[in-house]
Amino acid sequence: MQYDFVIIGGGIVGVSTAWQLQRIFPDKRILLVEKEQKLAAHQTGHNSGVIHAGVYYQPGSLKADFCKRGADQTIAFCQGHGLPFEQCGKLLVATDQVEYDRMAALEQRCRQNGIETRRLTETELRRREPAIIGKGALFVAATGITDYPKIADKMAGLFRKLGGEVRLGSEVGAIEEHPDQIEIHLAAETVATQYLLACGGLMADRLARMMEIDIDFRIIPFRGEYYQLPAHHNGIVNHLIYPIPDPELPFLGVHLTRMIDGSVTVGPNAVLGWKREGYANINFNLRDVREMFAFPGFWKVIRSNFKSGLEEMRDSIFVSGYLKRVQKYCPQLTLSDLQPYPAGIRAQAVKSDGSLVHDFLFAESPRSLHVCNAPSPAATSAIPIGEYLCQKVVDKFGL
Repeated sequence: MQYDFVIIGGGIVGVSTAWQLQRIFPDKRILLVEKEQKLAAHQTGHNSGVIHAGVYYQPGSLKADFCKRGADQTIAFCQGHGLPFEQCGKLLVATDQVEYDRMAALEQRCRQNGIETRRLTETELRRREPAIIGKGALFVAATGITDYPKIADKMAGLFRKLGGEVRLGSEVGAIEEHPDQIEIHLAAETVATQYLLACGGLMADRLARMMEIDIDFRIIPFRGEYYQLPAHHNGIVNHLIYPIPDPELPFLGVHLTRMIDGSVTVGPNAVLGWKREGYANINFNLRDVREMFAFPGFWKVIRSNFKSGLEEMRDSIFVSGYLKRVQKYCPQLTLSDLQPYPAGIRAQAVKSDGSLVHDFLFAESPRSLHVCNAPSPAATSAIPIGEYLCQKVVDKFGL
C-alpha cells in the first residue's frame, strides 16, 4: 500500500497531527498506525484529565507556548463537538512557610506566561475549600478537566470523515528509509509512504533508533500511582488541589483531582517503572530493564535523584507514607479512603549526561519527523503540537 503520509502512534498527539494534516492536504493519502486495538491506550488513556493552564513552565519554551494555546483550543474543541469539560480552577496550597514563600516565584512565572492568578489567605482558602488546610493558596481559574480519550476518538472520527485511514492492531516491526520512500513493516503487511511522522510516546526512542537516527536520549518510564476516593467523598473539594512544588524535584507532587465523571483521584507519585507499559500492580519487562541498565544516563539520573527516588519507592510500598503527603492539606482522609485506581506511565526522555528533558524534543531523517519527548501537558497541548508538526512538514518537505 502506498501513502503520502504515515503517522505512527494513536495517542492524542498522533491523532491530532493526523487530523490536522488531512485538513491541510485533503487530497493526500494519510494513514494512522496504532499497535493497540484502540486509540489512546497508553499515556492519553492513563492521565488525570486535567486541562493545564501552564503555571510551571519556562517562559518562552515550547511547553509554555503549547500549553497556553492548547488549553484554549482544547476547551473550544470540546464546546464545538459536545464533549465534556469543566473549568473548575486549581488551588496550589502552601502548607508551611517554606511553601508559602515559594508562591511568589509561581506568581511571577504565571505573569510571564500570561496566566491570571489570585493569592488567597488562609481564611479565604478555608471558605472556598472547607476540607483543605494551609497557610494560603494560589488560585488559577483557567485550569479545567476533560476526557482526553473521548477527544482523541472525536479527532479520529473527523480524520476518517476527511478521508484518512486508521489501522489498529498494527505494530511496527521495522522501518526502512530509501531515497524515494519509506517502507514500514507491520505484522501483517508492509506499507510505503513518501513521509513519516512518528508520535510513539513510550516507544519514541525505539522508533528513532529503528531508522538509525543518531539520538542522545532514551525513554525512561516513570510510574505514576493513583488512588480513588470513595463515592461519599466526591464532593470533598470544589477545585483541583495541588501542593506547592519543590523546585529541586522534577515532578509536581501528589494532588487531589476532580475527574470529569464526578469522582476524585489522589496522585500521582513518581516511581521508576520496570516496564514501559506496566500498568498492573507487578510489572517487569526484561528488554526494558536491560536497555535502561545499558544506558549511561539512567545511572546518572538515579544518582542525582537517589534520595527522592527512595522516598517515592518507600511511599509506594507503604501506603501510609503516601497518605501523609495528602494529609498535609486534607487531614480528614484515612487509609481506607485510598481505593485502587489504574496507574499511569510517564515517558521521560533522559539524555546520556543524566539530565531530564523537560521541553519538547524532536528528531528527523530526510523523510521523517519524530516527536521524541512530549512531556506533560502533552494532552492539553495536542492541538498546537499537531499544528507545529504540520508546519514542520510543510517547511521540511517543501509542500
